[in-house]
Amino acid sequence: MESLLKVRNIETFYGPVMAIKGVSFDVAKGQIVALLGANGAGKSTILRTISGAMDPRKGTVEFSGRSIAGLEPDAIARAGISHVPEGREVFPFMSVEDNLKMGAYKRSARADARETLELVYGYFPILKERAAQPAIGLSGGEQQMLVVGRALMGRPEMILLDEPSLGLSPLLSRNIFEIIKRINVEHGTTILLVEQNANVALATASYGYILEMGRIVLHDDADKLREQSDVKEFYLGLGSHDIKGTRRWKRRKTWR
Repeated sequence: MESLLKVRNIETFYGPVMAIKGVSFDVAKGQIVALLGANGAGKSTILRTISGAMDPRKGTVEFSGRSIAGLEPDAIARAGISHVPEGREVFPFMSVEDNLKMGAYKRSARADARETLELVYGYFPILKERAAQPAIGLSGGEQQMLVVGRALMGRPEMILLDEPSLGLSPLLSRNIFEIIKRINVEHGTTILLVEQNANVALATASYGYILEMGRIVLHDDADKLREQSDVKEFYLGLGSHDIKGTRRWKRRKTWR
């Protein structure tokens, strides 16, 4: 399967602290890939490194055959990667529709902005109903729909999604993930997903990576990961577990 994203041996620091320790992985074109791990494992840092919000001190990041490590975030976005960070960052006093239009900053995306806007409204009908309202008046779930929709407005080849279900009810979470799956299937959009709900993440993804303290310690097809005893114990709630992830993983199928 053709790799759209290739990450090799990246090391990313917060000041003197190494947050990512020689991480390598691939994301195939058209795939949904999940990054799982305890809080502080480095999942969000990896997304920030790919999107240009942080620069790796070492290693390479290639997207569609081109090196993007060290590029500015706007250049990486124009190359075809949209980053939806944790926290539902909206422009609170702008209308819902104007928030969406902010995502169509590429020249190619602006040309098709009206068509893409209708596509987004098809996925999230509530946003069409609220189009003229300020984004600050939306619920948490509606704001999450808004930031995903804004990412779609750029017609990206790949979306980086950071904790899309955080703070949402189980029903809204299911709705968001159903739409994520539809976006992938209907448009072939590649998705790299960081998600606290491992059950939902592995049910949505085709492949998964487990991180521990800045390193990938396990990776496999999502269905196979769901059957791993360690994954069941630590992430799927099927055994006693230490949520801080202090137990060491068995070192199989890891990047060296």
